[in-house]
Amino acid sequence: MKITLAQIAHARSGDKGDAANCGVIAFKEEWYPIIRDVLTTERVKTYFEGVCLGPVERFEMPNLWAINFVLHNTLGGGGTVSLKLDAQGKTIASAMMMMEIDVPNGTV
Repeated sequence: MKITLAQIAHARSGDKGDAANCGVIAFKEEWYPIIRDVLTTERVKTYFEGVCLGPVERFEMPNLWAINFVLHNTLGGGGTVSLKLDAQGKTIASAMMMMEIDVPNGTV
């Protein structure tokens, strides 16, 4: 069945120079493998096509039920020089939570 990522996880994002940093944290330990398997660098890069112009890095933190992504070349030069409305990348997490994912029936 299809759900939004927000139904099984929450996220926080911000800026690291010209890169946006986005951590996705599962609400329950049993949901961590779902986000781990679904949120690949390729999927995140495709999802943010046109926003993320550089590579996407992924860092797993299984003890926190979390995955952290760094989306390079996303903020138009960074907070002090960017002309983008979201120069600090604060909306990246909200956008990530709207991603639709497939989960086994009965997951939520």
